[in-house]
Amino acid sequence: MKVLVAGATGAVGRTLVPQLVERGHEVVGTTRSRDKFELLHWLGADAALMDGLDPVEVQDVVASIKPDAIVHEMTALSANFDLKHFDRTFATTNRLRTEGTRHLLAAATACGVERIVAQSYIGGWNTKGPTEDDALVDEPAPSQRQTLAAIKELESLVHDRGAVLRYGNFYGPGASEEFVALVRKRAIPVIGDGAGVWSWIHVDDAASATIAALERGARGIFHIVDDEPAPVAEWLPALAEAVGAKPPRRIPVWIARRVAGEAVTRMMTDGPGASNAKAKRELGWEPQWSSWRDGFVHALTAEEAIAA
Repeated sequence: MKVLVAGATGAVGRTLVPQLVERGHEVVGTTRSRDKFELLHWLGADAALMDGLDPVEVQDVVASIKPDAIVHEMTALSANFDLKHFDRTFATTNRLRTEGTRHLLAAATACGVERIVAQSYIGGWNTKGPTEDDALVDEPAPSQRQTLAAIKELESLVHDRGAVLRYGNFYGPGASEEFVALVRKRAIPVIGDGAGVWSWIHVDDAASATIAALERGARGIFHIVDDEPAPVAEWLPALAEAVGAKPPRRIPVWIARRVAGEAVTRMMTDGPGASNAKAKRELGWEPQWSSWRDGFVHALTAEEAIAA
């Protein structure tokens, strides 16, 4: 197929593009910066300049490329996360989840594109249970309301027309270096009992699941996570050990609420994690890194991967 990857230079795009090319697909990747054209060419894709928030530009790019399928990986994340002000940090990403998704779907309709795969997110804070049948929460932390609303809108727009992939928490080259640096500085503590359950996914496995959904023409919502959801109190010390850091500090909940905010406190102390059973069953997909335990040791960042 000719596949348009919107947002092809992000954490998933950088591993998705070469995997698509290896499987024989013709890939065009979009970026907001001409400076990234060389990267896209090196990954094996043709490059197109596109601002996902500009409906005319999106329409023109899709019409000129005439893809068989569109993969929506557009985000606008930076290394300077401020999770105390969650919605502010994700403001542009949330616009890409709403406006950007609407622009892509309108262009797809106009050009007859029927295969759509879009990136969503599964975190302990935004779901009531581990399966796709469990609803997203009704009342997140106040600082996460806009982000949850954007996720809900993206999913409602896409799930009848294509596949919505709720990726877990990313790790791997290009996805976890900043987080690892904070762990090494002991800047990520275990809050309270650390009972919040997280689900992880290596970026290579996120890419392979995306291809499985694309090639099968899947529709609906799928959790793309590894086999072992785990509480913070279990995975965070293991991550520190894997990168040669001291064990994480521990702080009580009341201090965390004051210092880090309600959103971070909930993420670290509450949440059910996610199951990948549906993705395995319906997409025929298996993660290479079935557990973060092995992934943290052998495939965490470019630095750790080289050392391994």
